[in-house]
Amino acid sequence: MVHLIKDIKSNLTIYHTAIAGGAAGAVTRAVAQPLDVLKIRFQLQLEPIQKGSKYSSILQATTSIVKEEGIFALWSGHIPAQYLSITFGILQFSTFEKLTHLFQRTDPQYYTVHKHWINFVNGAVAAAVATVASYPFDTVRTRLIAEQKKNKAYKGFVDASAMMIRHEGFRSLFKGIIPTLGQIAPNAGIQFAVYKFFTNSILNKVQYFQRKEINVFSTIETSLLGNLLAGSIAGSVAKTVIYPFDLVKKRLQIQGFQKHRSGFGRQMYCRGVFHCVRLTVTEEGMLALYKGYWPSMLKAVLTSALHFAAYDEIKSLLLRIQGW
Repeated sequence: MVHLIKDIKSNLTIYHTAIAGGAAGAVTRAVAQPLDVLKIRFQLQLEPIQKGSKYSSILQATTSIVKEEGIFALWSGHIPAQYLSITFGILQFSTFEKLTHLFQRTDPQYYTVHKHWINFVNGAVAAAVATVASYPFDTVRTRLIAEQKKNKAYKGFVDASAMMIRHEGFRSLFKGIIPTLGQIAPNAGIQFAVYKFFTNSILNKVQYFQRKEINVFSTIETSLLGNLLAGSIAGSVAKTVIYPFDLVKKRLQIQGFQKHRSGFGRQMYCRGVFHCVRLTVTEEGMLALYKGYWPSMLKAVLTSALHFAAYDEIKSLLLRIQGW
């Protein structure tokens, strides 16, 4: 997708971006949920990830989960995860597009010169807004993924939400939101900046990655394959930079829930972000901050590629339906 100043005159509306963002989030979540389950299980394991531990590799963990809990355990927490992805997608992309168009209209020259930094800032702000609004879904789905299926704490999404509020207070739905905002803003900022850089300045100049049809402004856009490649690069770069924040967030989200995870080994009890980081590094070593990195990286590459590509394709389809 190529954003030029001429795009200000386009028929792109808040409804286009909301529909495209929500649909892209739903598709991505359905495909990538098993990798998310694996990532979270690794992140919450205090024992070293090595042969003999509860989960020692992606293949072993997948086999173990399916054997002990059934194939559908790989989609644990899928309903709140879908709510999370759809809500996040709608707010993130619509906010990003609105901010981008605002910059374009206010000072076109400034936008042209500084568009990569502007994409970073807009992506960070959009993600922060989407995170605060959708965060309770993230906390609930983490609890549903983390629980032992033979020692269930909740009957489902609604029951989990109600019990958390009743026994732990409404604030429990926002456990871990500080490290989440610490990771999601730069993560999204990097993703949008890298994605736009590759689609706007690199891949759209390579014939193999150019879209065959020319848009109404006679500008050259990247193809679906180009968008997938740019999205995967953006996801891998961003995930590597912010991964420790994600691990800390997951460990904070299960505080007060440890008794339902007794079968997974030792449990961590921490009071906040810095305490969690200190305990993790002291007890497990510095590399423990990257536990679950490989399934997370696979997920990041897959989801970023699908998310951005699906968003651009759906948005283009909506515009074509309206006669563009």
